[in-house]
Amino acid sequence: MFIDKVSISLTAGHGGDGCISFRREKYVPCGGPDGGNGGKGGDIYFECDMHKTTLLDLSYTPKFKAEDGRKGLSNNKFGKTGEDLTLKIPLGTLVFKNGEFFADLKTAGEKILIVKGGKGGRGNASFKTRKYTVPRISEKGAPGEAAEVNLELILIADVGFVGFPNCGKSTLLSRISAAKPKIADYPFTTLTPNLGVVDYEGKNFVVADIPGIIEGAHKGKGLGFEFLRHIRRTSILVHIIDASGSDGADPYDNYKIINNELKKYSKYLIKKHIIIALNKIDLPDSQKHIKAFKKHLKNKKLFELSAVTGKGVGGLLKETLKMLEKPLAFNPEEETERTSVRKYIYKPEFRVVIEDGVFVVSGDKIEMFTHMTKFSEDEALRRYQNIVRKMGLETELEKMGAKSGDTVRIGSFEFIFEK
Repeated sequence: MFIDKVSISLTAGHGGDGCISFRREKYVPCGGPDGGNGGKGGDIYFECDMHKTTLLDLSYTPKFKAEDGRKGLSNNKFGKTGEDLTLKIPLGTLVFKNGEFFADLKTAGEKILIVKGGKGGRGNASFKTRKYTVPRISEKGAPGEAAEVNLELILIADVGFVGFPNCGKSTLLSRISAAKPKIADYPFTTLTPNLGVVDYEGKNFVVADIPGIIEGAHKGKGLGFEFLRHIRRTSILVHIIDASGSDGADPYDNYKIINNELKKYSKYLIKKHIIIALNKIDLPDSQKHIKAFKKHLKNKKLFELSAVTGKGVGGLLKETLKMLEKPLAFNPEEETERTSVRKYIYKPEFRVVIEDGVFVVSGDKIEMFTHMTKFSEDEALRRYQNIVRKMGLETELEKMGAKSGDTVRIGSFEFIFEK
């Protein structure tokens, strides 16, 4: 099954907690703290795999989670780092993280970090100083990053076949390559794009056969809208037309409809090198329609062929090779490289708002610090109070009218304010 769009949830591993421990051995005076740090949570990566052609595997499992880090142990033993998770995706996949463009992966072996594992909490050995020789304090591990990710596959091909249903695209692809698409005499035989590698005169190029486009495809009618994105990366479009008029329509009218749909879908598609191929010349009435077609396009080069018999196919392939060597007036990646402008804006350490009488404190730094603090430990609680006071939170709460007994919420924790 061909799947080219998928939405998944990713959660990196949680960091392991730090350990509180003291070295107590006979005949070893002043052993001191020896609690180790927790291990870092596992990361999640995407890696391009040239053997993948669909996002089907990822569609089976909508949620992925990396391994959590292990807790620190006594004797200064650090917790084990959580194992990273690598998800294989096809070449040409666009990655959108939390609704924003994140990456365009199109090189075999290319690997990116998508969500990062949480860092491990420190054990009490890390808090030892010259003055603070017996720390009874440790940290909890930090949570791993979570993200909603949308993946959109755009096939990587040099040439794209476009045209109405049953114009002979699949037949031509099977003639010039080893691809074996389904071929039948009813509309929309081809339900998904097919790729074929063409080897001609010692040169290779990849062809994408796009399911039949109909009028209104740019609005979502038929199958064309779903798969038109797969010709964005191509340098050449081969517009295949049923010259026999077997569908009861005028070939030139069909030509105008497809061109109009390409224009409405994207301004870039019509700027590509376009080769016009009049197919099915082996059928009756084809020459009559070709003669009428040529009257409308006197200055354009037309290729007459029969995908069934092979007549004229060599001339089309020669022209395709010739066109592939010509530079385009624009970069075909312009439409797929959705590079977002990243703005770095200064953010204060925290922000306080009042919601239903509750003072809600937000900010990455203070929320993470709150999450990693073990409030069951007296020394950890005193440390937390000293740090948030130095950050200016107490002063800010007083400015906003906080009184003793008011509720203060930081992340998922709630506190009672006391002056």
